[in-house]
Amino acid sequence: MDFKVGLQVYSVRDFAEKDLRGTLEKIKEMGYDGVEFAGLYGNEAGQVKNMVQDIGLIPVSAHVPLEEMLSNPDKVIGDYAEIGCRYIAIPYLVEERRPGREGFERTIRDIGMVAEVAKKFDIQLLYHNHDFEFVRVNGEYGLDIIYKSISEELLKTEIDTCWVNVAGEDPADYIRKYSGRAPVVHLKDFVMKGKEKPKQLYELIGIESEKQDEADEAFGFRPVGYGVQDFSAIIKASEEAGAEWLIVEQDRPALGKTSLECAAMSREYLKKLGI
Repeated sequence: MDFKVGLQVYSVRDFAEKDLRGTLEKIKEMGYDGVEFAGLYGNEAGQVKNMVQDIGLIPVSAHVPLEEMLSNPDKVIGDYAEIGCRYIAIPYLVEERRPGREGFERTIRDIGMVAEVAKKFDIQLLYHNHDFEFVRVNGEYGLDIIYKSISEELLKTEIDTCWVNVAGEDPADYIRKYSGRAPVVHLKDFVMKGKEKPKQLYELIGIESEKQDEADEAFGFRPVGYGVQDFSAIIKASEEAGAEWLIVEQDRPALGKTSLECAAMSREYLKKLGI
């Protein structure tokens, strides 16, 4: 399996906020090949470019909110092009933009426009799902409508395997569904009690769930290999779909470990799988 493995820097944001360069050095030491950004922690694009070049990490991609790109597409996308990112992923949609909401058609138009700008910078736009895209609009999942409405050339997938599972679908099957259009796959593990989804799940946009004792938590993120996901099947499907990058993401640390320790645990687990 000829994958490269990256880490979504948001996973270790508590360290990155204090010392981005030092955190990137630790990520490299763990054996990650690259990183996916979610903000630059007060650094300029040129500074971040120098950091990753000096350390020897590949700047795979970045999660950039749609509204941020729409505010100044050439500047925002140009900054990530300067860093050297091959991909930019839309990480999340605010509620009024989601499938089934009034703003959904506008969302699709805006994604198409941003994708055209990204192409000018030789950046491929991706869409990173949560579970809220798995509502049916005229009989189809909203996520599939997004991908159907925008050409494969302009928009490819970044399937988040945690949220596909939470939505009640099989992550491996969903990756295969977009074979040839799935260059980057998000590996995320979790535990969840019962089938009822807790109300607050979305750490990535800063919605912090109530702190719970791990023994009692209804939902919790875990290092890769320490939750419920079948990663052997997910990785096999990623290979069949032609994925190049596997990106580890853990929205919140667990098991009494720091975020960096969790990231190291995920990398060690993948090494045991030969990746």
